[in-house]
Amino acid sequence: MMAKSTSNKVLAENRKARHDYFIEEAYEAGIVLVGTEVKSIRSGKANLKDSYAEIKNGEIFVRNMHISPYEKGNVFNVDPLRDRKLLLHRLEIDKLAGKTAQEGYTLVPLSLYLKQGRVKVSIGVAKGKKNYDKRDAMLEKAHMRDIERQMKEKYR
Repeated sequence: MMAKSTSNKVLAENRKARHDYFIEEAYEAGIVLVGTEVKSIRSGKANLKDSYAEIKNGEIFVRNMHISPYEKGNVFNVDPLRDRKLLLHRLEIDKLAGKTAQEGYTLVPLSLYLKQGRVKVSIGVAKGKKNYDKRDAMLEKAHMRDIERQMKEKYR
C-alpha cells in the first residue's frame, strides 16, 4: 500500500485572475471529472484562463475550463470545454450565492491541485479591478523589483 502525500501539488493556476480581480475569499472544492480528464490534468494539460464559476439550481459549475483530451483516451474523451460540477457543502454554496448576488462580484477558479490524490479547485470570490487599479498594481510590482535588485547589489 502506497502512502498518500499531504502536500498540495499545483497542476494549473489562473494567474490572470489575480491580475484582473481583487480576491476577497478562497474556497476549496472537489470537482466531478471522468478518468481521462484526471489523467490529462495530471500531465499538465488544463487551462483555467477565461474560466468562471456559476451557481445554477443550487449547484455550482465551472465554465470554460479547458482540459485537453487525453492522447490515449480515444472513445472515452469528453468535450474539453464542458461544464464541470463543483462539490461544496450546501451552506458554502448558499454563502457564495449571497456574495455573488452583490454588484460586481463573481466566482473565479484560482488553481487546480492534487490533495491526497484527488483533484481540487481553489475558487475565489472576486471583485473586478478597474484599469487604474491594474496600473497601480503593476507600478507597485515594478518598485518592489527595483528595491530587490538594489538590495541584491548592495549585499554582494
